[in-house]
Amino acid sequence: MNLKKYQLLLLALLVLSSCGQEKKQVSKNSITQKTETMFAPIEGKVKIMNLDPGHFHASLVQKTMYDGMDPVVHVFAPDGPEVVSYLSRIKDYNARAENPTSWEEKVYTGDDFLEKMLAEKPGNVMVVSGNNAKKTEHILKSVQAGIHVLADKPMVITPEKFPMLEKAFEEARENGVLLYDIMTERYEINTMLQKELSQIPEVFGKLQTGSPDKPAITKESVHHFSKYVSGKPLVRPPWFFDVKQQGEGIVDVTTHLVDLIQWEAFPEIVLTKEDVEIISGKRWTTDLTPEMFKKVTELDSYPEYLVKDTDGDLLKVYSNGEIIYKLKGIHAKASVIWNYQAPEGTGDTHYSIMHGTKCNLEIKQGEEEGYKPLLYIEHTGSGDPVPFESNLNKVIDQNLVVKYPGIQLKKLEERRWLLEIPDSYKVGHEAHFGQVTEKFLEYLGSGELPEWEIPNMIVKYYTTTEGMKKAME
Repeated sequence: MNLKKYQLLLLALLVLSSCGQEKKQVSKNSITQKTETMFAPIEGKVKIMNLDPGHFHASLVQKTMYDGMDPVVHVFAPDGPEVVSYLSRIKDYNARAENPTSWEEKVYTGDDFLEKMLAEKPGNVMVVSGNNAKKTEHILKSVQAGIHVLADKPMVITPEKFPMLEKAFEEARENGVLLYDIMTERYEINTMLQKELSQIPEVFGKLQTGSPDKPAITKESVHHFSKYVSGKPLVRPPWFFDVKQQGEGIVDVTTHLVDLIQWEAFPEIVLTKEDVEIISGKRWTTDLTPEMFKKVTELDSYPEYLVKDTDGDLLKVYSNGEIIYKLKGIHAKASVIWNYQAPEGTGDTHYSIMHGTKCNLEIKQGEEEGYKPLLYIEHTGSGDPVPFESNLNKVIDQNLVVKYPGIQLKKLEERRWLLEIPDSYKVGHEAHFGQVTEKFLEYLGSGELPEWEIPNMIVKYYTTTEGMKKAME
């Protein structure tokens, strides 16, 4: 081979090598893009560590058993009535006649409960549902230790700690673990069908832009301090009434409402903090008498840390809040109200409306509905409602009945209908915890979750904490 041919061959090899390196780099970058929402799937059984189960939601995660989950649960908690109450509910679930559970609880109590869990690490998933004062810090330290986290809301309760939560998500990604919160309301059948219908242009049109006075989408939740859980009166820990430990209503229950607004108005769309513009925020108190406080806590007097929130004998709890904001240009409103006790035969209630260009989709749960959530469809377009009704019936029969057998459309007025839903779909709030946990386990098994979940969790908590900041001005 002469020198010239050798030089040409060498040049060709160099070009091919360069192309190969470029291909490898492109491939590597595409893998990096794909793995933003991936983590190391758990091999073998999921082993739960329940950290500081001070809120009754901790026990509701264990109201059922799960395939692939070890029945041994390691509990790390401060000593006190909260952990005793949690263990009592688990004991009841194990002893019930119908579908009893078989949890085996191994309990450590002490002030160093977090340090003990991180040092021993007998499990690979931490469930946390308790005092929120240090929850963000506990989440961060857990993901730094390579532990998957299933967290009850809220994961953060102050604007000052929001950057810590952002860091926790970064650390979770770097350490290949999943950080996920318990959004039970996505599993409520009326909300699911409201979302489904809002995605059908023939019926809903498209979501209106709205205004601060008439938002395009509104979510309102009414809760009660005195209630029953798993058939028994709920005894709340006294710190639940301290907004420094539990968080104000505007950053607590509102988390669910903001989540639903994102989930319904922009399904499967990756959101950013820049998509959020807080217009207004407000907060107000629910006032409790000493007698009310005693009934729900079984304490004769207010603890010292609650004295700051008293006015005479009244305990004033900032449990109520409202945020009006724009999300990608759409006006939205989320508000939460806490009353002491629901009227006889009622409970917590939910209200929601989505304003489309062709109809409104409204969930009501008032006296007219027997305090049960019902989904109404109201034609708001101009002109003859007959073509709309024809389209609506067609959509129900061809789209929704296939997915949700048994649902029926009932005409109430010329432009108003009720979507009748069989009771079999109405499993109740407590059962939704099991549904969320099943989804979490599904993600753990695959090592992947939808690309929008993590960024939208961050946007959700940005919205609630910025809403609180606005309300405090």
